[in-house]
Amino acid sequence: MEAITGLNWKHFIKNGYRIFIGSGAACPHTLINRFLESVRHFYDLEFVHILTLGETTWADPKYQDHLKINAFFLGAGTREAVRSGYADYTPCFLSEIPSLFTEQQVPIDVAFIQVTPPDAQGYCSLGVSVDVVRAAAKSAKYVIAQINDQMPRTSGQSYIHKDDIAAFIEVSEPITIHESVKLDPVSLQIGKYVSLLIEDASTLQMGIGKIPDAVLKNLTSHSDLGIHTEMFSNGLLDLYKNGNITNKYKGIHEGKTITSFCFGNQELYDYVHNNPHVEFHPTEYVNNPTLIAQNNKMIALNSAIEVDLTGQVVSDSVGDRFYSGIGGQVDFIRGAGMSKNGRPIIAMPSTAKNDTVSRIVPMISQGAGVVTSRGDVHYVVTEYGVATLRGRSIRERVMELIQVAHPKFRDELLSAVKKSYKVPSYQRDVPVEVKELGEMQISKLNLPNRKFLLRPVHPSDQHRLQQFFYSHSEATLYQRYRSIPKMMGTERAYRLVNVDLTKDMALCVVERQGPREIIYGVGRYYLLHDGKSAEAAFVVHENTQNLGIGSLLLKKLIKIAKERGLEKLYADVRTDNRPMRRVFEKQGFIKQPSDDLSTLDYVLDLSTVELS
Repeated sequence: MEAITGLNWKHFIKNGYRIFIGSGAACPHTLINRFLESVRHFYDLEFVHILTLGETTWADPKYQDHLKINAFFLGAGTREAVRSGYADYTPCFLSEIPSLFTEQQVPIDVAFIQVTPPDAQGYCSLGVSVDVVRAAAKSAKYVIAQINDQMPRTSGQSYIHKDDIAAFIEVSEPITIHESVKLDPVSLQIGKYVSLLIEDASTLQMGIGKIPDAVLKNLTSHSDLGIHTEMFSNGLLDLYKNGNITNKYKGIHEGKTITSFCFGNQELYDYVHNNPHVEFHPTEYVNNPTLIAQNNKMIALNSAIEVDLTGQVVSDSVGDRFYSGIGGQVDFIRGAGMSKNGRPIIAMPSTAKNDTVSRIVPMISQGAGVVTSRGDVHYVVTEYGVATLRGRSIRERVMELIQVAHPKFRDELLSAVKKSYKVPSYQRDVPVEVKELGEMQISKLNLPNRKFLLRPVHPSDQHRLQQFFYSHSEATLYQRYRSIPKMMGTERAYRLVNVDLTKDMALCVVERQGPREIIYGVGRYYLLHDGKSAEAAFVVHENTQNLGIGSLLLKKLIKIAKERGLEKLYADVRTDNRPMRRVFEKQGFIKQPSDDLSTLDYVLDLSTVELS
């Protein structure tokens, strides 16, 4: 191992060499800049790297006569270089990039990396970026290192012996910092919805940015979370401090946080320094879908630039302009999909460019590329809710995704897919928000030993409602409909789920079973001709009666009706339906005279109701 001085670059570098640059916050900027002082002596060099933090000085056009860039993941500097034509982009799964180096498909001649000083046994740590750096260093003819005593020493497969380093420079400088950005209302709302999909003892893969940070902010009441993630970021620190992360029930590497690289603030770097509970491993290991799948309840959270109405995900390009890279999205989406009770999630704002462009589109933009297929994604989350895609037909997917699109684009989206027959011709209405439910259109219910959610009925609930109907006993059907209807046809179900929620109201209580949502209760009111009163009704599945679902639905209907300025709610109940009578009477409904001895009429004067 010798120190690099003067012009002895020529001892290690020849014209036409491919040079690998270390990743992320461990990018050896000082080493690179010193080399660039001598780059005029070389021609036809190729710089290869994934995402790097800090200024990309090598992407300056003034160097293009001496070197070209081949990036596996684009950042701000390389993105512009690719657009301008003097750099190239290689799309590849992060799990497979190391094999390109080790199998000599993309052979590395020289690796520029940043490491810690050697320990007593002569081993340097790769610090905050093991990812693809380890494979590049192992396969390179020469490793030239920037040895930095401020680089955190990390555990795991993070070591290179000093004898494997051909040359070095010594520096003492802070690692590149990436501070968390302030969370905006849209990101916070998305975070709340995503948190509804995360159970205790889940294993998390989280990236960096506003949405992952917003999700983590909503997990402070969760317990025994585990971490298996390519990227370790600032947002996880609060959960460690709060005791939410224990790694107890991961199923593999229990008790350990597994990651591949980290970048964030100095507190994060201090946390991983000499921390035996956080292990750094290369991406061929961390991002291996079959290994990811061994984690229990694996949550893979990734973002997108746009999603079409069949579920295809575009995440590395804006139209025909490359923006980022494939990265680890597909690795983790597929691994989570194979995990026991795993949940692959795409989370993104519903719009771009100040609400002028919908990110949910009828078809992907011309020139854009699909990174994650429509078969891989289980959930798409925006600030308007959760779209469940796994096992859903194209028609169901269309309506699920329209309901989480921005309201200003929903009619346009429905009109576009009607032309391609992706929805039936009788599909007329698009989902609307029920403002009386507050900013969250989905709320958790605390019912005995079960986790239920309450939300509005959506047009995408057509098949769920049919299943709910066919689950009823004859007794329930008779009590609800005063007869025993034999069928709930598609068009009839359509009319029941396509409700103008600005006038009438339809709420349901559902239970999530994996990616399935099962309806266990429906409550409605229909506005009467006078416009000042409505008729209310509800029905609850036999298996969940006596849990308070009916009472909860009725309370919500009363609250919404009161806030909308209605004066009265009416209901009629079969005389022999004592449980339902008790629910109405408990909420203040008064019995009225009735000409039909088999039914009782009830009325609630909403002026007497006080909202809590």
